[in-house]
Amino acid sequence: MSERTAPRTAPLRARAEIDLAALRANVRALRAHAPGAALMAVVKSEAYGHGAVPCARAAVAAGADWLGTATPEEALALRAAGLPGRIMCWLWTPGGPWREAIEADLDVSVSAMWALGEVTEAARLAGRPARVQLKADTGLGRGGCQPGDDWAELVREALRAEAEGLLRVTGLWSHLACADEPGHPSIAAQLGLFQEMVAYAEERGVRPEVRHIANSPATLTLPESHFDLVRTGISLYGISPSPELGTPADFGLRPVMTLSASLALVKRVPGGHGVSYGHGYVTPGETTLGLVPLGYADGIPRHASSAGPVLVEGKWRTIAGRVAMDQFVVDLGGDEPEAGAEAVLFGPGDRGEPTAEDWAQAAGTIAYEIVTRIGTRVPRVYVNEEQDG
Repeated sequence: MSERTAPRTAPLRARAEIDLAALRANVRALRAHAPGAALMAVVKSEAYGHGAVPCARAAVAAGADWLGTATPEEALALRAAGLPGRIMCWLWTPGGPWREAIEADLDVSVSAMWALGEVTEAARLAGRPARVQLKADTGLGRGGCQPGDDWAELVREALRAEAEGLLRVTGLWSHLACADEPGHPSIAAQLGLFQEMVAYAEERGVRPEVRHIANSPATLTLPESHFDLVRTGISLYGISPSPELGTPADFGLRPVMTLSASLALVKRVPGGHGVSYGHGYVTPGETTLGLVPLGYADGIPRHASSAGPVLVEGKWRTIAGRVAMDQFVVDLGGDEPEAGAEAVLFGPGDRGEPTAEDWAQAAGTIAYEIVTRIGTRVPRVYVNEEQDG
C-alpha cells in the first residue's frame, strides 16, 4: 500500500485526514440550498487537494448529479477510475485531447471558434457527436465568448455542426466574478447578460440540457442564479467561500480535511536563542521548541512564517520564525510533549484546533489555497469511507 493511502493506524510523519462522511453530508446540505437545480461536484486539482477519485465517488454516492474538472486530463482520469455519469471539463488549449474526451463521453466547454473547429474535427474522426457546452463571458473576463458578434458566430456555427450530427449543444454557461461579495453590482449585471445570451442562443434553436452560472457562493446565497445546475467547489469540502458570507457552520457545512504531523523533536533552549533562517524569531527566555516536519515543499505557506497557528497538547502555538522547505518550529512555552506528539495545523475546529480559514488569515490568502496546495508528500488518509446508513 502506498504512503498516500496508508492505513489510519500507520505511524506517519504527517497526514491529511479526509472525512468522506463530512463530504457526503456537505453534498446533501448543498442540494438543500438549491433544491430546484442539479448539483455538480467540482473535483478539479485533486478535489482541491483532498483526492479526486475518492471524493468524486463519495459525492456521487451522496447524490451529486455531475462531476466537474478544469482540465480534460483530470476528467479522463475520473473515467479511467470507473466514475460513471456526467463529467464536464472546461480548460482547453489548442491540440487538447478532444477525441479522447468525445470517446469518454465527456461534456467539453467551448469558448471560441478555434475550439469549436477542433472539437468538430475530432468528432468526425471519432465517428460520434461531441457533447459541447458553450461558455459565455458575462463579465469575469477569463474564459468564455464575448457577447455580440462573437457569441452570434459561435452559436451559429455550433448549430450548423449540430445539424451535421457532429455535436450536441448540451449546455450554456458562465462564471461569476464577485458572488462572494454580497451586493456587488457585477452580480446583477452578469445574471442579466447571461439571461440575454441564453435567450439569444435558444431563440436560434439551441436546446441546452443545462444552463448554469452559480459557483459555491452563489449556490449558498443567490437563489436567482441557480438555473438548472449549480457548480459547488470549495463548499463541497466544508469551507466557506468567503468569511463575509458566513462560517461553514452557518451553511450547514463541515470541513473535510484535517492536517496534522508528529513532532520530530522537542528540546529546551536558553533565552536569546535564534530560531530558523534569518533568526526572525529569538526566544524571549528559556523555553522548549517543537519541530514540526512540514514545510513549504508540503504546501505550508512561507507567508505564514511567525504567524501560522498549530494546536499541540490542547494549546494554540504560533510558528516561531520562518517556514523552511521541510519543517518549521513552534515555541512550546516550556511545555514538554514527547517527540511524536500530534501537532494539528487545521481541521474542523471541534477540538479547538485552527481551521483552514485561520491559516488563510495568517498567510494573507484564502482558504481555497490553503487546502489545495497541500502536496503529494503528505499522504491522504480516508476515513468514513462507507456510505451512511
